[in-house]
Amino acid sequence: MIESELNNWSCLLGEEFQKPYFQILKNKLTPFFTNQKPKVFPAEDEVFNAFKLCDFNQVKVIILGQDPYPTEGHAHGLSFSVREHVKPFPKSLNNIFKALSNDLNHPPPAHGDLTHWAKQGVLLLNAVLTVEEGKPESHKAIGWEQFTNAVIENLSSEKQHLVFLLWGAKARAKSVLIDHSKHLVLESVHPSPLSAYRGFYDCKHFSKTNDYLNKNHISSIKW
Repeated sequence: MIESELNNWSCLLGEEFQKPYFQILKNKLTPFFTNQKPKVFPAEDEVFNAFKLCDFNQVKVIILGQDPYPTEGHAHGLSFSVREHVKPFPKSLNNIFKALSNDLNHPPPAHGDLTHWAKQGVLLLNAVLTVEEGKPESHKAIGWEQFTNAVIENLSSEKQHLVFLLWGAKARAKSVLIDHSKHLVLESVHPSPLSAYRGFYDCKHFSKTNDYLNKNHISSIKW
């Protein structure tokens, strides 16, 4: 993992990289990336893509996911996003696009790569940044949550007028890490087919995000 390439994030999170838990985390992951048995996603040079593509100084919105897709060729370091060639879309991503269409009347996208969101200031952050092939949540509780919680807390304390989109119970549990007096926190059920019908399709989080950004003289997101 190349955490030294994180530009302005390195200044903010440099202390995290030096803490014992992060060194233990790296030691646990090194054999996976070295031996490729079992396979771990995303690729080693894409683990920190969310940070590489969305500089700390540019962050406006945080969309918090759980962990990467455990299917080869899908995950590339951005929550909910897949590589451009992946069809059909994962069901949760497809439901995100349905909610976007309901909210802003957007036509269906040609692909599921959300890099264009990231480059506009949307931090597509998973709570856990790696996963073993075919085993969802296999890297839960090995140290990633401590790191990503620190990211959320640092963003909350160091910046103002961010929008946090928390979808599902696990993401909503992170609400306690955020200063609600400085930021907008929007919560909903998870976009998974198991829960999206309970309000996600009509949550209007995309328009609410842009309304808040505009109100605070911040350029909106071209979803």
